[in-house]
Amino acid sequence: MPPEEAKKEDQPQQAPAETPQPNGAPTADDLTVIKAELETERQAKAAADAELATRANRIAELEASLNAVSQTTQTAAAELAQARDAHTKAVSKYLEAVRALNSTIPGDVITGGTIEEIEASVQKATAIATAVKANLEAQAKEAKVPAGAPTRTTINLEGLSPREKIAAGIQQKGGTS
Repeated sequence: MPPEEAKKEDQPQQAPAETPQPNGAPTADDLTVIKAELETERQAKAAADAELATRANRIAELEASLNAVSQTTQTAAAELAQARDAHTKAVSKYLEAVRALNSTIPGDVITGGTIEEIEASVQKATAIATAVKANLEAQAKEAKVPAGAPTRTTINLEGLSPREKIAAGIQQKGGTS
């Protein structure tokens, strides 16, 4: 074989329409596909960036709202603390006034942390005081002594010892003088 033919046999046969690409480089069709994919990815990235910017704006809005709500909550908590303090003082003054108005009831019996509790303790204390008063009046009626001095009677000396008889005589003598 002539040397020119041997050189041709050593080289692989290529299709006449294709141009050889060195070192596995992509073809024109591959480049078109890659460029289309790259453009699709750029569009997806732009859409993602736009969505990210929208979400960042929404986060900023929500943080601003959160700060406003937080400030409102702090203000409301301070007002609530003041209202509780005023309520406690008012209940304390009401308790003092109720104790002063019910002077017949011992002050330590009237207690409570709220107006309702104070009212309940006043009703209970009044009921107890009424029951005690009725009981004392009943006892006083049973032990009632008629008005005026009792009539004098002679002392019954039967069953007394001589010493008791002498003491009774002295007492009678001292009372009639």
